[in-house]
Amino acid sequence: MNFTYTENEITVAAQKIIEASGNYTIWTFDGEMGAGKTTLIKAICKTLGVEDEVSSPTFSLVNEYKTNDGKTIYHFDFYRIKNIEEVYDIGYEDYFYSNNICLIEWPEKIEELFVGEDVFRIKIDKMNEEKRVVIY
Repeated sequence: MNFTYTENEITVAAQKIIEASGNYTIWTFDGEMGAGKTTLIKAICKTLGVEDEVSSPTFSLVNEYKTNDGKTIYHFDFYRIKNIEEVYDIGYEDYFYSNNICLIEWPEKIEELFVGEDVFRIKIDKMNEEKRVVIY
């Protein structure tokens, strides 16, 4: 499935992704630098009821957000990791197997952890400065 959206349509894009996600709890966001991964994740979190500020956890690796109905969402950014051991060190299993939604930027850095896992893969391509295409 795929669709295009502009920044003005990002809430609709977030809703489509949420509806398509089914029972997946691990969602990966693949796209080049500047494709809009964090921006889309912010819209998804807002649509899911997160009222906290959503920002990329580039230096902390993971941010935790609470929704207005008490659910937890984990947001990962693995751009800066140097090796897979860093992911083991933060105890990724506690997050990934918590049955909470895990939104993961730069999943290609930890691809080996997804072997045999049920993962909702979202790819974002930048068509131009205003338009993005999402493939899942």
